[in-house]
Amino acid sequence: MKAVYIIGITLVGLVSIGLAFLFAPAGANQDPAQKVTAQDGTAQEVAAQKGTPYAEIANPSGFVNTDGVTIGQLVGKKVILVDFMTYSCINCQRTFPYLVAWYEKYKDQGLEIVGIHTPEFAFEKDIGNVRAAMKRFGITYPVVLDNDYATWRAYGNQYWPRKYLIDIHGNIVYDHAGEGAYEETEMKIRGLLLERSRLLGGGSLNAGNLAASQMPGIQNAARSPETYFGSLRNEYLANGTPGRSGEQRFSVPQSSARNALYLGGTWNIMPEYAESISSASVFYKYHAKAVYIVAEADTAAELEVWQDGVLQRTLRIQESTLYTLIQDETGGEHELELRVKDSRIRLYAFTFG
Repeated sequence: MKAVYIIGITLVGLVSIGLAFLFAPAGANQDPAQKVTAQDGTAQEVAAQKGTPYAEIANPSGFVNTDGVTIGQLVGKKVILVDFMTYSCINCQRTFPYLVAWYEKYKDQGLEIVGIHTPEFAFEKDIGNVRAAMKRFGITYPVVLDNDYATWRAYGNQYWPRKYLIDIHGNIVYDHAGEGAYEETEMKIRGLLLERSRLLGGGSLNAGNLAASQMPGIQNAARSPETYFGSLRNEYLANGTPGRSGEQRFSVPQSSARNALYLGGTWNIMPEYAESISSASVFYKYHAKAVYIVAEADTAAELEVWQDGVLQRTLRIQESTLYTLIQDETGGEHELELRVKDSRIRLYAFTFG
């Protein structure tokens, strides 16, 4: 889920984008995956070939908001939006309000949304965590747990988030990776709903104004990459050995480089996360407007957030999710310090916005 900054371009057919890659979680598979985000709020659009048949949901691990769903049972009845996402991903989270708005506006006119929750981290395989997250984000459409990446592979997917539109005939006719292009996507939904209406004799579409046009815009000011704490992907660890696991003692140097991760104190480095042991701290010089972290703790723990030497807030960490550390009005370069208070905390990844 490395942050990727790209210029929106459209490709037809199978797409390979030569950007930084992320690997799927150990124990699921090792397919390369990317999270695609652009500084201007748009993202890479990948248009599927007209007439490409849908792929069926494969080997689901569970369901949220439904007892079960298949694409096949919806073909010929609905226009289907298939959304690949995972709940701790900030890029996915920023698309959720649009999906919720589209579902509310068009579900009675023939739109069905099916969320495919393909986890990045092991805790995202827990259906209880997924249910709580879907409730928190107001998502009421069916969500499928894709814990072994079977549906992800069936679609040849590489990105969080990614949306496929399937027409009334069961063909994938539109495909968008990353954030952005919301009004364009909604216009495509409308066109497919009109086609459905003509074929099924349901009358004209009562569309009104675009739901996407009513949503607040989000500007991504990040110039810092997504940064992982676990040994599988901690390539930005600057005062230790990337890829080394186990309990380690870290010392923070006098000076620090931008976009480099520095740990202080004693940490237990595991493949997906770093767990604080004693006198634990984190230092990171970044350029962004917002800073987020994926974290969890077995018991409630406090995390102090310092920016440029000033205490900004103290967060209570326990739930396995994405937490907001910094939310400034404008982007800029700052020094971030996290201080762990007493209890152990597991840190997975920094994300910037």
